[in-house]
Amino acid sequence: MKKYVLLIFAGILMFSSCEDLFTPASENFKDVSQMYTDAKYAQGFLIFTYRSIPAYYDNSDYATDDAVTNQKSNNFLKMATGAWTAASNPVDKWVGFGSIQSINQFLENADKVKWADDEEPSNLFKMRMKGEAYGMRALFMYYLLQSHVGYTDDGRLMGIPIVTEFQDAQSDFNRPRATFEECVQQIYQDLDSADYYLPMEYENINSDSEIPARFQSVTKRKEVYNRVMGQYARQLYNGLIAKAFRARVSLLAASPAFQDASNTTAWADAADNAAAVIDYIGGVGGLDPDGATYYANTSEIDELKEGINPKEIIWRENLSTNNSTQESQNFPPSLFGSGYMNPTQNLVDAFPMASGYPITDPRGFYNANNPYSGRDPRLSMYIIYNGSEAGTNNSVINTGSQSGTDDGINKKETSTRTGYYMKKRLRMDVNCNPSSTTAKTHYTPRIRYTEMFLAYAESANEAYGPTGKGRHSYSAYDIIKAIRTRAGVGVNNGDPYLEECMADQDKMRTLIRNERRLELCFESFRFWDLRRWKINLNETAHGMDISAASDRIFDVENRSYEDYMYYGPIPFSETLKYSNLVQNKGWK
Repeated sequence: MKKYVLLIFAGILMFSSCEDLFTPASENFKDVSQMYTDAKYAQGFLIFTYRSIPAYYDNSDYATDDAVTNQKSNNFLKMATGAWTAASNPVDKWVGFGSIQSINQFLENADKVKWADDEEPSNLFKMRMKGEAYGMRALFMYYLLQSHVGYTDDGRLMGIPIVTEFQDAQSDFNRPRATFEECVQQIYQDLDSADYYLPMEYENINSDSEIPARFQSVTKRKEVYNRVMGQYARQLYNGLIAKAFRARVSLLAASPAFQDASNTTAWADAADNAAAVIDYIGGVGGLDPDGATYYANTSEIDELKEGINPKEIIWRENLSTNNSTQESQNFPPSLFGSGYMNPTQNLVDAFPMASGYPITDPRGFYNANNPYSGRDPRLSMYIIYNGSEAGTNNSVINTGSQSGTDDGINKKETSTRTGYYMKKRLRMDVNCNPSSTTAKTHYTPRIRYTEMFLAYAESANEAYGPTGKGRHSYSAYDIIKAIRTRAGVGVNNGDPYLEECMADQDKMRTLIRNERRLELCFESFRFWDLRRWKINLNETAHGMDISAASDRIFDVENRSYEDYMYYGPIPFSETLKYSNLVQNKGWK
């Protein structure tokens, strides 16, 4: 971890002036004490960490049964086909310790910083930024834990080293890993601190009386509150984000892969934590009716400004205007795209009929000769299949190997390998034609409300059964009913398959996991979900070749995971350097 000390200072230097960088002189090198009189420099320690948040769209879907890629050198492809090692790990998050180091240095000095000339805003800025720092430390610990938790050879469920103080070049970096339980509790503790220091959301208030009680000891003036905690701070870490991360952490901890005598998090805890977020928007009725197509709600996206979130979004990255990156990477070749993300037949088969029945259930009347007819509407929202219309001119995409187009299977390097292209994440009003390019505004989520609804459904079903509500006013059944209704599933027949699952916890578990797979597809959840559920990682990825003669399902890519790979490795380079850093079982 020692190298990450240097990364911190490299990152902080980015916030010095260009003149400082190009005209070095001894007085231009800032030390920590200059934080105390330079608030912008002090805030740079936090800004560095925001820029290091792991990507939401990391494309780890390529390593699952949901998708493959046509990029032959892609690291996820290599990982899924047998090249995953402790020295070559595409999901390594160890670099997060660099951000934790920056946060720790910030927290050790934040009380000494003069954040503003006036005492009230200075104290309020101090509260907010300390709250952000605690929340961000919990964030990076979550991603580190998710990537590197595992059982050691002696059977202990271990997490990562817990580092809550700044380590300078003389510190002892040879630290042992803490237990999984200790890591979870440390994350909870940091989230408690974030909750204490931060408002739920950053919004202006209209009167002094609206200042939340815990901030009234600092200021009783709305002008001061709005300056620090108002709309200008939108998209910074807030109390609602802290609650969402508590739900993520507890869902992870309650999952089958981490059931251990040392682990105290229960399914009911995960349900309570997800419910805290859902209750904030009014319960089941708060589910955004347009949330399933958050990426394609063009009018909504184009009208976003001033850091405002769409109803579906808890946290997002900044808007990217005049952008066509996702489309150029993932459109079919005929739309001037590179077709990177190729959904599998496995995923297509997971979409039920519009009546709600799985395609394997004869009551759904699935027609193998017309496989996309009468299906769950999300199939056509999320996946381009043979005969789909896409792009600014609603061009018909023909994916069969005999289609005579570049969109056909394996026709060129940018063609699909499976007979499918991804549609989710893409705006159909983007034109990637080099002669008439039209780019549009996009945003990338960090947390969606739908994720929280699904986390509750999963946890509540395990804790209370399909219709149990615990301390809440809704059940797993109520959540899944709302999500399927929003999708247009079972709306014409009362969704009898859901009613059938309502009486059976195991069947409801299978349904909930499938709904999570569909709703969050291509959003980088599937790889982690398969592993925390400890279900088969080695499903062969299949494709579909549509032709006039007959349709053919074929094998595209075999998976090659070992059982120990339900838990990721500690980086090989780190175990070489530090004798106290014990590797997870099976990894060399």
